[in-house]
Amino acid sequence: MARVKRGVTGHAKHKKVFKAAKGFYGRRKNTIRVAKQAVEKANQYAYRDRKRRKRTFRALWIQRLNAAVRPFGLNYSRFIAGLDKAGLLVDRKVLSDLAIREPVAFAAIVEKAKAAVAPAAAA
Repeated sequence: MARVKRGVTGHAKHKKVFKAAKGFYGRRKNTIRVAKQAVEKANQYAYRDRKRRKRTFRALWIQRLNAAVRPFGLNYSRFIAGLDKAGLLVDRKVLSDLAIREPVAFAAIVEKAKAAVAPAAAA
């Protein structure tokens, strides 16, 4: 059986790791042992933060909505309760975008939510 020299595959593996470690600081970018660890850790952070990004954005939309409905005499939780009672199914991302880009349309939605939640407050 012929002898297999592994230089080509080894270099290809290293090259893949170094490409992923491009832009890292110090030995993390040019020493295979350190670069491999750094790339592995970076991939762990990337996986975790893809999940975390969704939470972060939802929190941002909620903060924006809370700030946007305050001038109308509501807070976030009463606004969402009003939307639910009014039967308006609009997600927080779209509501947040409306509050920024289309204040007139957002005001109309807030008024509907306010009207739906007002009878419950009177009772």
